[in-house]
Amino acid sequence: MKEFTLNNGVKIPAVGLGVFRLENPDEAYQTVRTALETGYRHIDTAMIYGNEEAVGRAIKDSGISREEIFVTTKLWNDDQRSGMVHEAIEKSRKKLQVDYIDLYLVHWPVQRTYATIWKKMEQILEKGLTRAIGVCNYQKHHLRNLFKEAAINPAVNQIECYPYLAQQELIDYCLEKGIRPEAWGPLGAGKSDILSNPVITRLAEKYQKTPAQIVLGWNLQRGVIVIPKSSHRERQLENLQAAEFEMEEADVNQITLLNKNLRLGADPDNFNF
Repeated sequence: MKEFTLNNGVKIPAVGLGVFRLENPDEAYQTVRTALETGYRHIDTAMIYGNEEAVGRAIKDSGISREEIFVTTKLWNDDQRSGMVHEAIEKSRKKLQVDYIDLYLVHWPVQRTYATIWKKMEQILEKGLTRAIGVCNYQKHHLRNLFKEAAINPAVNQIECYPYLAQQELIDYCLEKGIRPEAWGPLGAGKSDILSNPVITRLAEKYQKTPAQIVLGWNLQRGVIVIPKSSHRERQLENLQAAEFEMEEADVNQITLLNKNLRLGADPDNFNF
């Protein structure tokens, strides 16, 4: 399985399973069980998704060694505002039934707290509660402010990223700083026509891959971790196999040029939650 090495030496599978909007415990459980049976070893959840317990049960019941599964969860905004970092990760750890989290992420750059909260993130890393720490939805200016406070740079920046929101400048900046970019909504979050875009369908025919594999492969070739969501075994396998081929650089660039700076999720500079 394709992996990336984070800035602290921890290895992370390049393709993970996202479980956003899987609020039904049975559906979340079965989705994760199916993914682990299919070959996934990277599961991405969050406190606010409300499915950490189901994810934890699926991991435990899979029979797969804990060390083989990379588990990501996230610090929600309310806990960030209250400074309850230690308490939040402990709650997540217990719900997930794990001794440690592999990657713990600050979910959003909450105004007035996102830089100073990082000291507490560093503390939970030093205590061994997580193997790596990072952020989500941070723009360049958020990262610059964080660097002023940080003794340890984030290992990951998880951002919305699909071809109509290519984020090339931010990705280049992250890679330059040793931060691994990670894409949420990498297939357009079910709100985009990207998989029927003529450029994507033509490249799918050229490489004998599905449109989804082309879009995921584009991000992977740019050095971006992808965490597509799917509950179906066939789609899960299809997404996982996106790491098994490479496109010509000119074709990767063609996809990047589809950029419209079109967000489907919240704006990191203007959100109200």
